[in-house]
Amino acid sequence: MSRASLFAMCLIPFVILATFNSAGYRYGASDQAFYLPAILERIDPALFPRDSDLIRSQATLTLVDETVAALARALPTDLPALFAVLYIASLALLAWGALSIAGRLYRTTWAAVALVAALTLRHAITRTGTNTLEGYFHPRQLAFGLGVLAVALFLRRGAAWPAVVLTCAALLHPTTALWFIVWLGVATMVAEPRLRAPLALVAASGLVLGVWALTLGPLQGRLNPMDIEWLQTLESKDYLFPLQWPLSAWLVNLAYAPVIIWIYTTRRSTGAIAPRERALVAGCLSLLLVFACALMLHPWRIALAIQLQPARIFWLLDFLATVYVVWLLAEGTDPGPRRAITVAAVVISLTIARSAYVAAVRFPERSPAAIGIPDSDWGRVMAWARTSSAASSGWLADPVHAARYGTSVRVAGHRDVFVEEIKDTAVGMYSRPVAMRTRDRLEALGHFGELEVPRARELAAQYGLDYLATDRLLDLPIAYRSGEMRVYRLR
Repeated sequence: MSRASLFAMCLIPFVILATFNSAGYRYGASDQAFYLPAILERIDPALFPRDSDLIRSQATLTLVDETVAALARALPTDLPALFAVLYIASLALLAWGALSIAGRLYRTTWAAVALVAALTLRHAITRTGTNTLEGYFHPRQLAFGLGVLAVALFLRRGAAWPAVVLTCAALLHPTTALWFIVWLGVATMVAEPRLRAPLALVAASGLVLGVWALTLGPLQGRLNPMDIEWLQTLESKDYLFPLQWPLSAWLVNLAYAPVIIWIYTTRRSTGAIAPRERALVAGCLSLLLVFACALMLHPWRIALAIQLQPARIFWLLDFLATVYVVWLLAEGTDPGPRRAITVAAVVISLTIARSAYVAAVRFPERSPAAIGIPDSDWGRVMAWARTSSAASSGWLADPVHAARYGTSVRVAGHRDVFVEEIKDTAVGMYSRPVAMRTRDRLEALGHFGELEVPRARELAAQYGLDYLATDRLLDLPIAYRSGEMRVYRLR
């Protein structure tokens, strides 16, 4: 069977199983709380006059907001539909890249099927703040899919095309692309001695450019240490500080390397090694050295070393380890169709069972796919915010409203919000003023469940807030109501 035919056969089941294992597809969820507002502001610059600095503190580091905004303007569709298409495209890239890698490293079609099925088993990469899959469009997932495709292109003895693909990935999510660039850059130097001098020149040029960007250019200041106040705002983001990991996290993440080495050695002893595979393994393992170098800067609290989130290199090791473990199970030292079919059937059964468990037991309230903002009380309140409140209006809501209701005020209502604790804190990693702003506003608000009318009016006067969205009964004029959700006028 050709790879294209196998891809066509696997794609729909892959998307369905990956989505169900991720507890369904959702628009506007989780990290989209800061990606979507940046895109919305590109489409309509009148939005977010108050929160613009917060939004841009991360948005300026990528081109994903400009790219998606340009697509939204050019295509006859709305953002929810476009995000659904990009989500499917991310999964399609991952599936195609995995099948292409399997075509180089595996001997049987069913082993390739087993790999694709195994990749639908969403799991967290220990203490990194990263999952192998997300139930929404994330630029990181699209960049990872491009990275996997670049790995497949590398195994085809290419050098130019992986570079082109990784350049595209870097525009979408620079840090994810950076780890793939290190992986395949080292791999290419191992595989192609004739390219070592040109690649060393490129690396040196990149280093010079990076030093300029960090000292005189747009990234200046990121070599400075984070002060204690700044670090205290990030205490809940434990994935940023590997030196504080428990022993169990170290054991899990460092286990990838011996697993990869052991299975590679097994493959070599059976004559199953593919061209460039030794280089591929060497490049992947070199990421551990990068992680160690970044970690050495953590005791000095260097901002860049923390903002790069180097622990996420373990996502790439997890991927290669998965490719190898599937080979060991499906083919190993005694490859044959029956063995591969059996393993594929087991993995497919496992992912179907897990999907059913996630859908029926873990998250029975979630629909398989929420393409737009849900038609809930919160969704209707946010629809009113979009259509009936001024674009310049300021909103106050429970600081954890995005987690509580599924989408944030900025995403669902297209309006500035006083504070959104989870994501504003995360964005504070890139900007000390944003971190201090979030801290000060959380302190000023106090416990939202105990907020009384006089204090709400004080906050409105101090910060220029116009509306309060809550399910509590308060002695304030109501501007809109849907079920238990009320929008109160603050001034």
